[in-house]
Order: sequence, then structure tokens, then C-alpha cells
Amino acid sequence: MKTKVLLGLLADQRIHSGQSLAEVLGVSRTAVWKQVQRAVDRGFPIETLRGQGYRLTRAVDLLDHETIVSALPETDRSRVSLRVFDSVNSTNAEIAEARRAGDTGILVCVADMQSAGRGRRGRDWLSPRGENVYASFGLTLHGGFASLDGLSLVLGIAVAEALESLGADSVQLKWPNDVLVAGAKIGGILIELQGELEEGRVNLIAGIGLNVHMQDAPGIEQAWTSLARAFPAVTWQRNQIIAALISAVVSATERFDAQGFEVFRERWVQRDFLVGKALNALGGELSGVGVGVDGQGNYLIDSNSGRQAVRAGEISLRVES
Repeated sequence: MKTKVLLGLLADQRIHSGQSLAEVLGVSRTAVWKQVQRAVDRGFPIETLRGQGYRLTRAVDLLDHETIVSALPETDRSRVSLRVFDSVNSTNAEIAEARRAGDTGILVCVADMQSAGRGRRGRDWLSPRGENVYASFGLTLHGGFASLDGLSLVLGIAVAEALESLGADSVQLKWPNDVLVAGAKIGGILIELQGELEEGRVNLIAGIGLNVHMQDAPGIEQAWTSLARAFPAVTWQRNQIIAALISAVVSATERFDAQGFEVFRERWVQRDFLVGKALNALGGELSGVGVGVDGQGNYLIDSNSGRQAVRAGEISLRVES
């Protein structure tokens, strides 16, 4: 008996007796009890009511390979290799392993939880079960290392537009890789190079994390939110979100590979969270006012010594208090 089947029976959030579940599943009540305990140990919100049975205390948004694939445009279904996991150390690591094993094409890995999720600069990324989207993409660009300029910004645009297509509103982007709503972080992007440059081809892994249902995040100091908190009137389903992300990322990456960042620049500027704000950069050595990005995706700051470009990967921008 799989946990997914049990959760499907409990999905109405009503009380179901152990006997009724056993009859439907064709197992003993003891087997039902053991499966419930396994599900609880994995973090699913099942309540045991003495003498009555079991119920889910809140809705569970399960990942499903078939549901995700069926929501993709027909042109993407045949060329995207999707893997859906219950739990992994890191979805980026899974893509890396698949590439080492010889898998090619557009690889996508999603997981219900990560035990070792990572953000930029090696920071931990909070990855609880069933709460958020943890997705990684194995992508290939064809312009050498210079072709990477602005990629994280383009992926930010893809994420923002995918979310808005599902009901989000006014999604902002903070250079170089944060996705915000009303100034609070709702997601982030991590890009890792993989292997050596081969005839101009650059293999890379793009990890995208999005807070979907999360209501509590102990230990996170920066302002954060989730789709459910920011847009409570929308019914957020992770399978739909993942399908929208896949379609948007694939489309944006292909155009970026062919045309570069300049064709995306205006779309990014419209979402720029830092523009017009007083900023510190380069460990405090540079201060000024944010004025947007140039055609390579560098962030521009007007300082006392003139306009200066800050390259992605070198610094973090901080809004002055």
C-alpha cells in the first residue's frame, strides 16, 4: 500500500475508520495503521482520532508525473525528460548525476522535499515536504561562457510570467536571482555550470525554488512570503505550477540562446525591485542609486563617481535601511 493511495482516500479531510480504509485497500487494519504512521513520519498531516479513525488536517498537494506532463504543451512533452521524486538530497544533484550517466536533452527534476537544498553561495534552502516547488533544469547553451550573461535574469522573467499566468500579480525581481512579491522573497534561482566547455556548448543546471503553501519558516531572517499567503484567493496546485515553469523556462532559454539578454532587458526592468533605491554594493565600497541593468545583465548604480556596473556572481546588493 503506497502512501499516495492512502492520502487519496483521506483527501476529503473527513474521518475514515481504520476498518473502512482496510476494506477499500484490501489489507488489515494493522497494515493501515502502519502506513498511517509511515505517512506521519514523512511529514503528512494525518490525525488519529481514538475510536473513530484518521483524517487529514489540511489538504495535501501531491506531485504527479502524469498530471504535470499532461499540462505541458504538446511540443514540450516529447522533448522534456521529467523525473518526479518523493525525496532527494538536491534536485540539482539529481540532474548532475543524470548528466554524468549520459542523459541528454532537456532534463527536469522535481521533488516533494529536499534534505540538502542549496541557495546561492552555498546557503541552505529550506525544503520541507509538500509545501513548495523544488525544480531543476538541465540546459545547454551554445555561445560559450559569454552566453551565460543575464541568464539568471531571464529565468527570473520566466518564473514571474509563469506565476502571473496562474493568478499571481505584480511579481518583482531582485538582481540577480530573487523572485519577490510586495518586497518579500517568494523564490530564488541557482545556476551551476557542469563539465567543460565543448565546441561552444555550455551545460548547466538551473535550480528554481518557490514557496507555495508554506505558512511558517523558522530561522529565516529576511522578509519572505508564499503564493498561498500572498494570493489566498487562488487555489495553488504544484503540478500546475511546475508545468507552467517548464514551458516558460524552455521557451525563454531557447530565445535567450538565440538572441541574448538584450531582447529581455525591458521585461526585466519593468519588474526591477531595486531601481530608484539607495544601495550598497561590493561590501560597502560602492554606494549609490539603482538604475537598472545593461544589455549583459550587469546591475547599474549611479554613485558619486559616476555610473558603475556590478556583475552577477561577484556581490550581493543590499537595500539601505
